Amino acid sequence: MRSLPGVENVAMAGWPLLDGNGWNGFIWVNGQSTDVLAYFLAVSPSFLETMRIPLIQGRDFRDDESFPGKAIVNEAFVQQCFGGRNPIGQWFEKETGDGVTRWRFEVVGIVRNSHYRNLREPMTPTVYVPFFRTNPAGRREPISSVSFIVRTKAGSPASLIGILRSEVSRARPELRVSNIRTQVEINDAHTVRERLLAMLAAFFAGVGLLLAAVGVYGVLHYSVLQRQKEIGVRIALGAGAFDIAKQVTAEMSFMTAIGIGAGLAVGFATVRFIASLLYEVRSTDPSITSTPILVIAGTAMVAALPAVIRAVRIDPASMLRVD
Repeated sequence: MRSLPGVENVAMAGWPLLDGNGWNGFIWVNGQSTDVLAYFLAVSPSFLETMRIPLIQGRDFRDDESFPGKAIVNEAFVQQCFGGRNPIGQWFEKETGDGVTRWRFEVVGIVRNSHYRNLREPMTPTVYVPFFRTNPAGRREPISSVSFIVRTKAGSPASLIGILRSEVSRARPELRVSNIRTQVEINDAHTVRERLLAMLAAFFAGVGLLLAAVGVYGVLHYSVLQRQKEIGVRIALGAGAFDIAKQVTAEMSFMTAIGIGAGLAVGFATVRFIASLLYEVRSTDPSITSTPILVIAGTAMVAALPAVIRAVRIDPASMLRVD
């Protein structure tokens, strides 16, 4: 598959990250239980490169390495099982499931943390192990079901689905290809709630902003109509356009500032609730605070512009003749 046009890299794994599957077990170091529950994933040597998971120390698997034996661990595993010490060349064990024997692994690499099952879960200790094992007959076989991880070049990954199906069927007719998904689709499945809330919030925020703009325009327009004689007199006495604009918008600016202040107070009072609805976004992020302020202030200024233009264009002579 690597030779197909549009394919950048291919790897194998027991399952894709974040698809909900899991294989875990308690870890033993130096013959002692650490009480750390780590997650395991069987991968081929090119998995880390394909998934763009940075290798920060050590090396990737070699093609001739089998399970059990070598292991690549993430930063969370190093912190919780080795106390932050360099584990390269060190050994650890995992229970096999029979409650008696344990598999032994030598750490050969350390990678950055990646979410394993769910985006909302904290980073869990994760161990990557070789995808193949050697059976008693001396033949290499996968230790789990096979998922092909394909990284495509620029373009739509969906355009390669038919080609990939044909290539697998040609090479291994007995294999049935199913459940083809992009990593983006897998990730999006974990953020349905957040995206729905974002769309609803954007809709109601837009409606509220529109109503506020209409209200500001209506109030200022009516205010200018009521005070046009006063404004005409001020212009006749030498008031400049800036002075008139400042006078017309003073009350609007004051009310806008009060509204922004009230919104900030409510926002900071509900900061923990807001944080629970966001994925990896700090509720006190400066951009989250400053962007609504700028949008509200900008909307108020745009809504006030017609009334300000009308006010500065008042003819003082006509106003004095009316008097």
